[in-house]
Amino acid sequence: MLIFFGIYLGSYADITLEELKKDYADKNSKFIEINGVQVHYKDQGVGFPIVLLHGTAASLHTWNDWTNDLLQKYRVIRLDLPAFGLTGPHKTDNYSIAAYTSFLHQFMTKIEVTKFYLAGNSLGGNIAWNYAAKYPNEVEKLVLIDASGLSTNKPQPFIFKIAKTPVLNATFLFFTPKFLIQKNLEQVYFNDHKITDTLVTRYHKLALRTGNRKAFIDRANLSFKPKDSSNIGILRGIKTPTLLIWGENDVWIPKENGKKMAHYLPNSTLVILKNTGHVPMEEKPIESLQALYRFLEN
Repeated sequence: MLIFFGIYLGSYADITLEELKKDYADKNSKFIEINGVQVHYKDQGVGFPIVLLHGTAASLHTWNDWTNDLLQKYRVIRLDLPAFGLTGPHKTDNYSIAAYTSFLHQFMTKIEVTKFYLAGNSLGGNIAWNYAAKYPNEVEKLVLIDASGLSTNKPQPFIFKIAKTPVLNATFLFFTPKFLIQKNLEQVYFNDHKITDTLVTRYHKLALRTGNRKAFIDRANLSFKPKDSSNIGILRGIKTPTLLIWGENDVWIPKENGKKMAHYLPNSTLVILKNTGHVPMEEKPIESLQALYRFLEN
């Protein structure tokens, strides 16, 4: 009986886009259609454009602190990638890096921005460096924050294991307790005291957006073992000036990966932030911005 009661407490219905807009869209929110998907994005400020890409299970809100500061000098463009945030699932359920790279190019073409700085965290970093490799004339400078794309010696995060396990992943479609999101953020952050209820609620509610849980499972069930040999070749071919920012205490993609990536990228600088986890722009916005400004303004 207690087990069934626990499942009941952790069961959540999907939340519609219109309902989520009340809390997570504002006067700066825009929607644009890309391949039949209404993509949520914000395009604010004036100056040279900088495009910000979030990681898996996150949203454009992960860049709130950076955006507030960057708007003093730059035009800041950020978006909810397909499968996440208010954008929701892709029509074709294709969440490969190649598909995301193509999607980003369609997005940039549609908003008519052809030269920009490009920054990405985790999955967003993987998309960013693949984009810079494919469209080198568009990306003036590249910023990779705890970016994925090279294999690690770390086990796959628990939430991904759930999404890849038959039966469990079917349960995940309705059993998505808030404490699971809390535990996930405790892995992502180094300093758990910075994890507020508001933060957990945002991640939790956006995960419940209609279609997002199924999309997360589809994304997780892609092969997560990077093809190091081919990816190393791509990284070595990127000539774009690149800044790598890494959390010293990242338990998902360790700093050793940052060092390897910096080694392969021929025109790169690596900054490692102490007492920092997987999302430095959220956990250490001031310190990570200092590194960013030094890079952009030199």
